[in-house]
Amino acid sequence: MKTRRREFLGSLAVGLMGTRLDGAQTGGRGAPPVPVRKVKTTTLFKSPEEYPNAIAVSPEGLWIGEQKSDNACLVDWKGKLLKTVKTESKNTSGMGVGGGYIWMAANAAPNGIFQTDMSGKTIAHRQIPLGGGGCHGAEYVDGKLWIAALRLRGILKMDAKTWQPEFLIPYSVPRAHGTAFHDGAIWMVTGQDDRAGLIKYDAETGKVLETVQFSESDPDPHGLAWHDGALYSCDAGIHPGWPENKSPAHGYIFRIDLL
Repeated sequence: MKTRRREFLGSLAVGLMGTRLDGAQTGGRGAPPVPVRKVKTTTLFKSPEEYPNAIAVSPEGLWIGEQKSDNACLVDWKGKLLKTVKTESKNTSGMGVGGGYIWMAANAAPNGIFQTDMSGKTIAHRQIPLGGGGCHGAEYVDGKLWIAALRLRGILKMDAKTWQPEFLIPYSVPRAHGTAFHDGAIWMVTGQDDRAGLIKYDAETGKVLETVQFSESDPDPHGLAWHDGALYSCDAGIHPGWPENKSPAHGYIFRIDLL
């Protein structure tokens, strides 16, 4: 279904207004400073194909989007491979699981979101509204997709069935990657070239609630998911401007505990 430009611009304006009125990026004039937290990371296990660039949680276990093969791999919480689903995504950099489907976010041509069933059949391939482009994160929540859209420089909330945009949370960070939803908030991986971090946004207003800073010795986060009281991420081993597999935790899934 094609998105009409006027409808999209209307929803885009609402999203932008909501975040600006709340001082989302700075905390607002006179507002208390946004809390900055540190983390403890625990390396868990290697992904099946060693280039994990996206993760998603389901009742069956942990899904991993592999960047080079574009396979969706289901593992248990000890890393045992349970299922592999081949997809048509390219340079997979985000994924969501829900509604009976895998939603793979392609960051290379033909870009867009690939809706894939559990047998590997492509049900639909849709572009991000208002110009398409790549994406660096996706999360499926109650029939909605939250997409870290690179061209729009924002986290875009989409209706997964109608493909209508509903809300945009703009970001101004240099790097935007995986997203995770928990308790009315959206977390997003961010950071500079040499130091990673996280931002937590209110999912209704777009207001920044807190930020997180990783240390130089922590893994390089890409995908993001919330499970059982903690965030989880993956280290793809591929980072723009870095030699491949520079990070000592490349290929691993790891847990993030907030301090």
